[in-house]
Amino acid sequence: MSVPRRGIGSVPSKRATMMTAENLRKLQSAIALIDLATEQLLEVDDLAGANGNGPEPVAAYLNDARFYQTEVGNTSFTVLKRYQNLQPIGAGAQGIVCRATDVETGRDVAIKKLSKPFQNVIHAKRAYREFKLMRLVSHRNIIGLLHAFTPQINVTDFCDVYLVMELLEGNLCQVISLDLDHDRMSFLIYQMLCGVKHLHSAGIIHRDLKPSNIVVSSSCDLKILDFGLARTTGKESFMMTPYVVTRYYRAPEVILGMGYKENVDIWSVGCIMGEMMRGAVLFPGSDHIDQWNKVIEQLGTPSEEFLARLQDSVRTYVQTRPYYKGYSFDKLFPNSSFADRSPEGLENADQARDLLSKMLVIDPERRISVDEALEHPYIRKWYDDAEVNGPAPQRYDHSIDEQDHSIDEWKELIFQEVIQCQMQQ
Repeated sequence: MSVPRRGIGSVPSKRATMMTAENLRKLQSAIALIDLATEQLLEVDDLAGANGNGPEPVAAYLNDARFYQTEVGNTSFTVLKRYQNLQPIGAGAQGIVCRATDVETGRDVAIKKLSKPFQNVIHAKRAYREFKLMRLVSHRNIIGLLHAFTPQINVTDFCDVYLVMELLEGNLCQVISLDLDHDRMSFLIYQMLCGVKHLHSAGIIHRDLKPSNIVVSSSCDLKILDFGLARTTGKESFMMTPYVVTRYYRAPEVILGMGYKENVDIWSVGCIMGEMMRGAVLFPGSDHIDQWNKVIEQLGTPSEEFLARLQDSVRTYVQTRPYYKGYSFDKLFPNSSFADRSPEGLENADQARDLLSKMLVIDPERRISVDEALEHPYIRKWYDDAEVNGPAPQRYDHSIDEQDHSIDEWKELIFQEVIQCQMQQ
């Protein structure tokens, strides 16, 4: 749909636009008087607002006229009037998401209202990082930030952050329940890896890849979203209760409190691929300890070389577990897992198992990289250099992860980012 041309009327005739010097002077004087009156009115309104008496400032009224309030589920949204027909899509720890129609472009979009972004320092820092990350990356397999806004006009009142993003029809949770053929499954994994590679090129580790964070269109186009937990490097404690990654998709090095690097995301991609093949979550642990047990029961107890790199207390626990030999991937994902039993289908099944066996490796030092995965025969047929090695993104500013600010300071930083984004629209 073409973009409507707003504010363009008929072109006036040359005669209608002619003006004498005397009329011009009168017009300039009138404008000066209006400007002076407006300044005085603003001063009076500001004073009245500060004393709690009288109406809101004129500037606030003018700004508020661009917004309207509506209920989305049980949440109040105050959005620009260009966004109409808001309908809830879902909610999570990071915020509430609805779909809307942008009447200026005619396209449907997703609007995410960040959940209590200034509740505490952790929430405020996470909101700032997510906003910076979304503005940084640009790739066809990563959800794009179209716009951001706030209805508040100053940092003192600032409390709401809205992110406007591309909208796709469903997420991978819905797709996994389908009986996918090899073409669709390999194409989805290929796109996932392309998006992950772009993030890694920007110095970003997603850390929270899961089916609900990956959206898919009816034409099988895939995009990664939600960067609230993404970061560059990290180390977590084995016994900590907050989850860095949704438990089922957590890599062993995260579960065991080891340092981790980019291929922590490859483990998550492997978990998702295995879920597509099996039609069920691979490692459905009830807590982080049970999660580790589910992994070794299927893949086997890791090597002594791996165990030697664990913290002493963690190693002690791991060594108290029974020894598991693990199962072959032919056993874990038999041919009956795939719909196509033709000779070509069975060959594809072998390739799928081979790729998965290289991604689901407990020891990250032996796990496949994103570049190696993209060269694997199972998905190599989709390889497009423009998608795999597209325009290099700007590098993420690693110092953000180490910055410590008060809530008010994070609030100021986010406000400036949102206002800058609004001014670019």
